[in-house]
Amino acid sequence: MNSQQRFAAALLDPDAPCPPGLKAWNGCDPSKRFAVYRNNVIHSLIDALGETYPVVRELVGEAFFAAMARVYMHAAPPRSPVLAQYGEDFAAFLGGFEPAAGLPYLADVARLEALRVRAYHAADAPVLEARELAAVLARPECLGPLLFQLQPALGLLSSPFAVVSLWAAHQGVLAIEAVDPWQPEHALVLRNALEVEVIRVPAGGARFIHCLQQGVPLGDAAAQAQDTEPSFDLSAQLALLIRNGAIARLHPLPPPQGQPL
Repeated sequence: MNSQQRFAAALLDPDAPCPPGLKAWNGCDPSKRFAVYRNNVIHSLIDALGETYPVVRELVGEAFFAAMARVYMHAAPPRSPVLAQYGEDFAAFLGGFEPAAGLPYLADVARLEALRVRAYHAADAPVLEARELAAVLARPECLGPLLFQLQPALGLLSSPFAVVSLWAAHQGVLAIEAVDPWQPEHALVLRNALEVEVIRVPAGGARFIHCLQQGVPLGDAAAQAQDTEPSFDLSAQLALLIRNGAIARLHPLPPPQGQPL
């Protein structure tokens, strides 16, 4: 371990001694200055995680969250100087964090919050113009082979827990006592203008959007959604995507190899 690695390791371990070879510009004890610096770094990382995962923090409480974040720091020290990127694998950590095992939905709540951050910072893409979309929708015979390019900010999470309702309850939209966390929910996360929205979609709708993301033609995506949920409403799901500016482009399915364009 070189001197930089020793310094970084000691920076995240409050029980580690001050790394050797440090000097203070004014001649004071370097261990005291290092302790102050280490304390500032640790609290900055805890605050950064709390900003990214505010609902997780509220669910477990400030003290538990801070203690949990300290454990996470040792397992996953920062790899980037951008604090907004810290904690990308926090959900996976929570899934194996034994002290939080009594809240099995915690990891999926973190995944939802991570999708919100990702959506906020995602690249901009043009929104399909209404007139172009209307012209395509007016030709039903062309709909089946259509390929959809969705916005890069769009994210999807299917969970065995009520992640959307839990998140909404902590935004003041729902009463927390009315939420049954054991009900499966599907979350659609997207950025509409500058606002990141979390929308609960039915199982068929989630399957439909997932298929479109994977490059499945519209007709096949709708069929898979219908298999998942017989009551799937194609018009309603398309309207949802259109209303929220989630469609960037439409592409016709390319012809089979060897056939002219």
